[in-house]
Amino acid sequence: MTTDITVADDLLAPNVDLQLIHTRDYQVHAFRTPDNNMVIRGAVRDTKPPFLYWPTDPDSLVIHHMAVELDVTFGSMVITAARVLFSEYPHVECPGITTRYQQLVGISIARGYSHKVRELFGGPRGCSHTTALLQAMGPIAMQSLWSMRSARMNDGSFEERTDVIQNTGASLMSNTCHVWEDGGEVSTMAANGVDIGVPLPMVRRLTALGIDPIEFRRRQST
Repeated sequence: MTTDITVADDLLAPNVDLQLIHTRDYQVHAFRTPDNNMVIRGAVRDTKPPFLYWPTDPDSLVIHHMAVELDVTFGSMVITAARVLFSEYPHVECPGITTRYQQLVGISIARGYSHKVRELFGGPRGCSHTTALLQAMGPIAMQSLWSMRSARMNDGSFEERTDVIQNTGASLMSNTCHVWEDGGEVSTMAANGVDIGVPLPMVRRLTALGIDPIEFRRRQST
């Protein structure tokens, strides 16, 4: 088996030397609502490949398929509604846990979210697959703070809430990863009002479009 992996996608490429026995897929989408709040929708699916459980069965088999929809207030990042759906599950008793996830309502999807999800739904207090999906959805909501800013600037609806990102974005990112460690370079720059720059993928895209990243940053800062 080669260890010279240079592209992340290579890790998931078919490998004739290895037998595929399980695939888990997560998909999460964030949407902006007409009233300038957010809906976060996610799904987790576990699939067994063809011929695994029965040697003449040519079709894959979905073992788990759970979906979650969260309404989130933009700015405060508080969950105002939660819906959980089980489409595929191994035991008839599985869907009985879905109502427990109403405890998500009223909690922040920003700081402390992952800890709270584990506290409320970890182990026998929830469905392990749904809880894992919820853990994946939190960071998407945070990423969408910046997307909301861009979307509202593009259609001219930024209004008086321009301070939402400026005043809360950096603080909400605090200690979410090693880059945003309190006292680290990036956190310190952000706390002092120093421009932390444009994300590298955006720099590459803007450059390809012939757009000066500095001009883009200037537009975002106004």
